[in-house]
Amino acid sequence: MSKVLVIDTNKRQLEPVHPAAARLLLSYGKAAVFRHYPFTIILKEARTNLAVQPLRLKLDHGAKTTGIAIINENDGKVVFAAQLQHRGFAIRDALISRHQLRRGRRARKTRYRKPRFLNRRRHSGWLPPSLESRVANILTWVHKFRKYCKIAAISQELVKFDTQLIENPDINGVEYQQGTIAGYELREYLLEKWNRQCAYCGIKDVPLQVEHIHPKSKGGSNRVSNLCLACESCNVKKGNRLIQEFLKGKQGLLNKILSQAKRPLADTAAVNATRWELFRRLKETGWPVECGTGGRTKFNRTNLRLPKTHWIDAACVGASTPKLKVDGVKPMLIKATGHGTRQMCGTDKYGFPIRHRSRTQIHQGFQTGDIVKAVVTKGKKVGGYFGRVSCRATGCFDISTKDGRVQGISHKYCQVIHRKDGYTYCF
Repeated sequence: MSKVLVIDTNKRQLEPVHPAAARLLLSYGKAAVFRHYPFTIILKEARTNLAVQPLRLKLDHGAKTTGIAIINENDGKVVFAAQLQHRGFAIRDALISRHQLRRGRRARKTRYRKPRFLNRRRHSGWLPPSLESRVANILTWVHKFRKYCKIAAISQELVKFDTQLIENPDINGVEYQQGTIAGYELREYLLEKWNRQCAYCGIKDVPLQVEHIHPKSKGGSNRVSNLCLACESCNVKKGNRLIQEFLKGKQGLLNKILSQAKRPLADTAAVNATRWELFRRLKETGWPVECGTGGRTKFNRTNLRLPKTHWIDAACVGASTPKLKVDGVKPMLIKATGHGTRQMCGTDKYGFPIRHRSRTQIHQGFQTGDIVKAVVTKGKKVGGYFGRVSCRATGCFDISTKDGRVQGISHKYCQVIHRKDGYTYCF
């Protein structure tokens, strides 16, 4: 189980404790809840004489989800784990939609406004908003953990794939390419590209083999554009036949495989565009930053015989990975939701105005996005509810719980557990 973060009355980071120990401190009145996400308690006295072991923060940077793990290098225990879901693709789609609406307005028979062309200066290190949000989300949580536990170093998966090794598997002269992790880079790339399933039958959760689309015995190369993944059964059936012959009568599947083989990964492009900027900003924190590759991460995870999840990948990043103890760890799932929209005029899907949004966001002391606890004592909705609240000016709120959305809860029954911060949480 993930441990509870602890600070003293002077907000000095202390050793994380087991949840049972945290419950005892809270029940005896020696501590109070300081923050619910991540769950942190604050002692009611200063503990200046306690020695605190340094921890290492590990990051497995992804385009959609980033794995986060805090480990104690002395004993290999995973102190805390989380998976952070980004909203970069949602931002990209929103910007595309806005661009299309504005372009449509300019094309109508109304007042013409010239489009703007690079009339705003961009500072050094500028990234598009969809990419900047990924970096900002990770840095936000790095600084949060810095406040609540003693982080001494960071490990980041800087290079997801070694593209030079992928393009030319026979390359020589680099130590690790000749060593024990040779082949992990290419296989990890193919797993991402083919969604971890057989390209021919679509089966998942079985051992997959690297397969040549155009047989090597008939002139096929080892380039990544000629490789896919296949289960043992499909690989044996295909043999050294041409793919057109093997998939005769399945023209739709044939076209899908050939187009997928040549299509680049949007996720990989997003990671490659942000990795160095994230590395630069992590270096600015003053902590030592260790770098690793996706091949090294998989090599460590395979040797430790651990399942593949984002937070376990994060714990396995870098050459400093000890023998990990992950039993009972329950990761926190963090989803970036943003802080709402500043658009005052709501539009339909064609861009025509249909409603006006109010500037007032706080109603009866609550704001949409707050996590609340509501205990309803009378009426049709008697019971307890916990989740994200959607506010209305009437004071009649909706609460999104794990079992669904509950409508019509009065603000009188609501109590704020966690103020809106642009994220939602679950386990």
